[in-house]
Amino acid sequence: MKELLRNRVFLLVMASDVLQQVGIWVRNMALLYYVVQQTQGDPVAVSLLTVVEYAPIFLFSLVGGVLADRWRPKRTMIWGDILSFLSIVPILFVVAWGYWQAVFVVTMISAIVSQFSQPSSSKLLKTHVPEQELTAAMAMTQMVSSLFIILGPILGTFVYYTFGVMVSLSSLLVIFALSACFLFFLPDSPRSMEKLSVQAVVRDLRGGLLYLREHANLKVLMVMFGVLALGAGLTAPLDIFLVTERLGLAEADLQWFTALSGSGLLIGAIIAASLSGRLKGKGVVFAGLILLGAGTMIEVWSVWPVLTGGMRLITGLFLALTQTVIGTYMLTLVRAEYIGRINGLITPIFTGCTLIGTGLSGMLVAQSSLIFVYMLSGLILMLAALVALRLRFDYPVAKQADGVEIAVK
Repeated sequence: MKELLRNRVFLLVMASDVLQQVGIWVRNMALLYYVVQQTQGDPVAVSLLTVVEYAPIFLFSLVGGVLADRWRPKRTMIWGDILSFLSIVPILFVVAWGYWQAVFVVTMISAIVSQFSQPSSSKLLKTHVPEQELTAAMAMTQMVSSLFIILGPILGTFVYYTFGVMVSLSSLLVIFALSACFLFFLPDSPRSMEKLSVQAVVRDLRGGLLYLREHANLKVLMVMFGVLALGAGLTAPLDIFLVTERLGLAEADLQWFTALSGSGLLIGAIIAASLSGRLKGKGVVFAGLILLGAGTMIEVWSVWPVLTGGMRLITGLFLALTQTVIGTYMLTLVRAEYIGRINGLITPIFTGCTLIGTGLSGMLVAQSSLIFVYMLSGLILMLAALVALRLRFDYPVAKQADGVEIAVK
């Protein structure tokens, strides 16, 4: 751990991640409250916000992953921040003129840019962090995300209700600029000597597809991700209605339940870091998904804030353990030059299923009930746990026949 904290690349990437987390939560909470207020709580409009966030991921992740493998990660990440900065300026004017629908564009652009910057961040960690420190690096990344799940909604809610949507969006300009400044001090990577062409991109894509076809464990993982995404997508835009309808609380109280989820994730990440290398992969993943499904069902039946909050804490803890086990395992096996492609091939499966679930959630609630949608989601999450039983975590890297390695972020 001490060596990791002295690793300049890791610290710079983490500093950029912290700034990005601040921006994500300020943006997410501001847009959620803003859309709810503008549409008088229309569940279809709220679910559309999530669809707009995920649709570009589905469309751009494949191309973004292939290009991220070829482009220099430092330059890619810096340009991502610059483009995000430039996109905010015209949107601020449009929103100021009263066209509130422009907030969907903010989410869309951010999602597009992330498809290039996220694989680049993984490549930097893979290249500059020793393999024996990868578990600690993954756990610390999880800790940062967890802390912002706790603090992010509080910060975003405070900024929005104190200053309004214009200040919330304007603060993103400062965040993107600071992030680009940190990334400027990253080491440069060698440039690919091969000229970028359509033929080269197609060849790289075929290489990724060949890997997927020849590795049964990865195909099982993709099915698990797809089922998991479908179940999670059904409830992704509906938490605010769980708080207001089932618990009878105010919209702003959503932040406290999100904070409890983040607390569970933080505790789980700390446990994962302390038990590095001793977690039983299949058992942790299966138990985590079973508890996530059961917790989803309990939450929708609960009319007691204490019970709902307790379930958020417990499911967050096991979800963090699950994410750390899968993320560390896959990142350990990956070769840096394949990270973008494999992410680009897996992400559309996850995102497409999330979009299906999210797109159906508002209509299902309108035609049935909140309880029905959450119960359906819980059953689907348990199905993902059954699929996870087919995963194998016990074969060594040395036995990979073709030497190709993968990562899932």
